[in-house]
Amino acid sequence: MTAIAQRASMLDALAPLKSWWPVVLGLLVLYVPTYWMLAHGMWNEDDHAHGPIVLVVALYLIWQQRDVFTTADKPTRLEAAIGWTVLVIGLLAYALGRSQDILLFEIGSQIPVILGALLITLGMKSVRALWFALFFLLFIIPLPGFIVDAATGPLKQYISVIAEQILYAAGYPIGRSGVTLTVGPYQLLVADACSGLHSMFSLSAMGLLYLYLMQHTSVARNLIIMAAILPIAFVANIVRVMVLVLVTYHMGDEAGQGFLHGFAGIMLFIIGLLFLFALDGILGFIFPDRPRAKAQA
Repeated sequence: MTAIAQRASMLDALAPLKSWWPVVLGLLVLYVPTYWMLAHGMWNEDDHAHGPIVLVVALYLIWQQRDVFTTADKPTRLEAAIGWTVLVIGLLAYALGRSQDILLFEIGSQIPVILGALLITLGMKSVRALWFALFFLLFIIPLPGFIVDAATGPLKQYISVIAEQILYAAGYPIGRSGVTLTVGPYQLLVADACSGLHSMFSLSAMGLLYLYLMQHTSVARNLIIMAAILPIAFVANIVRVMVLVLVTYHMGDEAGQGFLHGFAGIMLFIIGLLFLFALDGILGFIFPDRPRAKAQA
């Protein structure tokens, strides 16, 4: 009896999506091959390891709002017309990206495709309910190459300079030539992965998700936290480089380039989140949340 009750409960939970199954099936046909490719390629790299997390979170946010699939109003003609336009643009972007192997278009197309399907079938109410889940999918899209190339060089330079100055002031025998740091008998190249660009991208995703879940009522508090996300990621990456330099200096090159190098990447993300939480806690004393109005019975 328990198993039957559990099965009935699951069917009840899936019932709101019943009328949208054809759309779900179409999305699966289009994007399962794309995600299969990402799972066996890009997502195995440290710079894009946040991709599966973003996808799971986006799906969870959609699942939380699943009631919209039965409670949304019938779309107006204008909403349907806009939806068809957005859907066609998304499908054209998908076709171009898939055929020409342009990940920016292939992966990014899912947002206008889903948005168009929502407008056509459920109207603007559904878009308002699911806006953050759709926005969050932006963080799955890999950064364009020209942005990566333009930002990586300056970021590495700034990080190298700041790390060198801090460690030199602390009394360590460190010198710098470009983005190469020399500490004692060791030389360390601040590689592209140490520029912090991708960590800024992933920390931005987690920071915005944190703000969405916290639902702070203070606009100033939200804006300050959003403005601080990128500087926090930059500072966390400086800490990461300094830790690697110190580990190499005290424990040798093998320790700096081995397990501890990978662990430093995890530490970077943890440090960034801790900075973010600490800032939010401080701002809470300055900009406390206002009590929310209770819903009328």
